[in-house]
Amino acid sequence: MPNRLFFGNLGTILLYAVIGTIWNAATTGFSLYGVYLSGIMGELHSGLLDFLLFGSLIAAVDPVAVLAVFEEVHVNDILFIIVFGESLLNDAVTVVLYNVFESFVSIGAEYVTGVECIKGIVSFFVVSLGGTFIGIMFAFLLSLVTRFTKHVRIIEPGFVFVISYLSYLTAEMLSLSAILAITFCGICCQKYVKANISDQSSTTVRYSMKMLASGAETIIFMFLGISAVNPKIWTWNTAFILLTLVFISIYRIIGVILQTWILNRYRMVQLGIIDQVVMSYGGLRGAVAFALVVLLDENKVQDKNLFVSTTIIVVFFTVIFQGLTIKPLVQWLKVKKSEHREPKLNEKLHSRAFDHILSAIEDISGQIGHNYLRDN
Repeated sequence: MPNRLFFGNLGTILLYAVIGTIWNAATTGFSLYGVYLSGIMGELHSGLLDFLLFGSLIAAVDPVAVLAVFEEVHVNDILFIIVFGESLLNDAVTVVLYNVFESFVSIGAEYVTGVECIKGIVSFFVVSLGGTFIGIMFAFLLSLVTRFTKHVRIIEPGFVFVISYLSYLTAEMLSLSAILAITFCGICCQKYVKANISDQSSTTVRYSMKMLASGAETIIFMFLGISAVNPKIWTWNTAFILLTLVFISIYRIIGVILQTWILNRYRMVQLGIIDQVVMSYGGLRGAVAFALVVLLDENKVQDKNLFVSTTIIVVFFTVIFQGLTIKPLVQWLKVKKSEHREPKLNEKLHSRAFDHILSAIEDISGQIGHNYLRDN
């Protein structure tokens, strides 16, 4: 990740990730509850807090497919880093919101007073900022440790993996945002660790992280697919499911337009209409939303199966339909492309693999030619 570009647009990223997520969660939850009061959805066993809890988890935007398309068509750096940064911080904000509303549901709506709401707001900032602080502290520790590994290069990747994961575990142990901890640990130590460790260690870390990420992603979507065919979890409510799809799409568009209008009053590089269309269309839901809805306690949330069923449909619809159509949309809109860019990790890995294949073919061809000349 280009750190300089990330911190240069940090204000924009935070607005989309924090305010945008809160906006999507609140508007979706209140709208679904309002429609429920009208009687269209039939009889449910959920109150306002349950709908807000569902709104908080369904607000988790996971634009993996969008980022993959961005890398392939080489969109401009500003649009890429804003969407990438939002996807990084959005998950952490979603998890914190989810925990706040889950605690409200646990104590009961009748016990949620103004004092409890203030505690929830304070805990939101404590958990978020605390997780960020833990990540920065471990980034400093990792940067310091790798300065003294010149004579033991073989254990450098181990230090990178262990200390980074310790930031996650420490934040989790202290009930802080573990996602923010490990995210900012990676962001803040990237420049220094890369300069301290050897090229071989850096390559090992890159390939290992890519392998682990691909494996984890595959396992998550396999689990999602297996859960989708489990008849025990399915509860169908046409109005609830369709209105969820409508609300998350509409409020995503409204949120992006309003926030961009505010940002363009202060940004030197303006975000145009085409950028806003791409960001609005890129509101895919993925693994985070599904993981959070599965963790719901059915004893506290009686409509858990309906929430799980709706989340699965939302994930499938956004990933399959929007994920497959985002590339034609980007090409049709003629989104501004990057003029000067470094190859992304996927391209580096694939190009290296292609070079290895070509080298192997050359070696085999040379050996065959040598054997032919020797025999003749």
